[in-house]
Amino acid sequence: MAMNWAAFAAAEPELAAAAERRFAAFRHHVLVTLRKDGSPRTSGLEVRFLHGELWLGMMPDSLKALDLRRDARFALQANPGPDTGMAGGDVRIGGRAVEVTDPAAKTAYVEEVEPPQPFHLFRTELTEVVRTYVEDDTYLVAQVWRPGEPVRTLRRT
Repeated sequence: MAMNWAAFAAAEPELAAAAERRFAAFRHHVLVTLRKDGSPRTSGLEVRFLHGELWLGMMPDSLKALDLRRDARFALQANPGPDTGMAGGDVRIGGRAVEVTDPAAKTAYVEEVEPPQPFHLFRTELTEVVRTYVEDDTYLVAQVWRPGEPVRTLRRT
């Protein structure tokens, strides 16, 4: 079971807002895809939250795009920032990337974002969102969400 960003945000608005703030703090993030042999490939990526979707755009025939066409599974890690502070915590999103080929959908994206042409565009289906942060300088807190489940909050000292 997977959900798009709008469904996740409706189900868990506080966690979704925290995740969006974390991704908005920096322009570039880390995408993990799977190579043909199943090993992970890490790549830099810009992401967009628009019209209830989390979008992944990339250059034509980039290795990450070819990876996602072959195996749609991905992990996306928010940029941790320039130091160890990680204001807002650490956010990781997992799911499946579905390539958008509909001309009208791509045109709407182009009108909003103005990406270099041509490009691959993927919308995401979420299977997990995890936020980790420090609370009161005492606890390491992990919030874990999966479709159909409430957020689980784990605290460690």
